[in-house]
Amino acid sequence: MKRGILKLSILCILFAGPGIAVYAAGPYGEGKDKIIIEGSTTVLPIAQAAAETFMRQNTEMDISVRGGGSSVGIASLIDKTCDIADASRAIKDIELEKAAANGVSPKAHVVAMDGICVIVNNSNPISALNRKQVKDIYTGKISNWSQLGGSNEKIVVISRDTSSGTFEAFMTLVLEGQKVRPDALMQASNQAVASTVSRTPGAIGYVGLGYLSSEIKALEIDGVMPSKETVLGGKYPISRPLFMYTDNTPSGRIRDFIDFVKSAEGQKIVNEQGFVALK
Repeated sequence: MKRGILKLSILCILFAGPGIAVYAAGPYGEGKDKIIIEGSTTVLPIAQAAAETFMRQNTEMDISVRGGGSSVGIASLIDKTCDIADASRAIKDIELEKAAANGVSPKAHVVAMDGICVIVNNSNPISALNRKQVKDIYTGKISNWSQLGGSNEKIVVISRDTSSGTFEAFMTLVLEGQKVRPDALMQASNQAVASTVSRTPGAIGYVGLGYLSSEIKALEIDGVMPSKETVLGGKYPISRPLFMYTDNTPSGRIRDFIDFVKSAEGQKIVNEQGFVALK
């Protein structure tokens, strides 16, 4: 019976939709203390791994972790349909107004730091760009790699969708508020961006630091490679904090989970997932 439940739990994880993972601490979660976490696909690996460890240590817990993007998570917190909203950007004023109108007081908890990595296909000879060049690519001023000293090949622009906190941060830190070119291929998750770039010669995209792999090539930006060291040292120019939001100061099991993520053990998980621990 126990083996059957374990197999069912694994199947639930494997066949959940893109950017979505569901964890159950016991049979159907019956009699469990429940926490629902939703939001950023950048923060998703941290939340997933932390939830797994926390539930192993607290068998009375049942934690559900879902992706969807920062805006989705914050909207769910405002609507009181999740307990914790993962976000790779700060909450907006308009969201704070909506929250106040619904009796919600979002409180930010910084759980990690991240670098937004500009990536290309492994076949691309380009290894470095500056922020102006990246901006010119994403706003349509540069459309061929030959304009940057590369091959005579069309640039295929891959971007996150507008519900993404990574998209919001990239817009601010790189595009300076200008619109992404209309032919950009918009993706719903970091993993979707990485996968599309890995199989598309000529493609360029951007992902959180934890999504780098041998399948894609990260570029130097303004002469600095993205890494834990350059992000933590403030050298990498496209860096941002990662958040978990709660309604007001958390209490009970929600407080316990947030404290766990920020603890030495939780920050070790942050590092293991490829992001930058706070300590």
